[in-house]
Amino acid sequence: MSFLKRLFGGGGGATEAPASAVAKEIEYKGFSVKATPYKEEGQFQTCGVVSKEIDGVVKEHKFIRADRFAALDDAVEVSLTKGRQLVDEQGERMFG
Repeated sequence: MSFLKRLFGGGGGATEAPASAVAKEIEYKGFSVKATPYKEEGQFQTCGVVSKEIDGVVKEHKFIRADRFAALDDAVEVSLTKGRQLVDEQGERMFG
């Protein structure tokens, strides 16, 4: 049924994640990293938001990864790990 919904425009787009609540938030090197995994095909999709206030404006970078997990806790931990990795590799450049 979900295939038919997507086929005829009833489902979300492949690149668009459903809105999800923040499962866990941490501060890391001056950035805020939020884990926002969502349920997809019976598993939890790795997803999150990295943000930082720069010159009085809050900048955000949303990310989704292909990793999926049966347990929400596993998806949360991997989402936080991916967020920290983005901060380490790109820093403020991720907002540009």
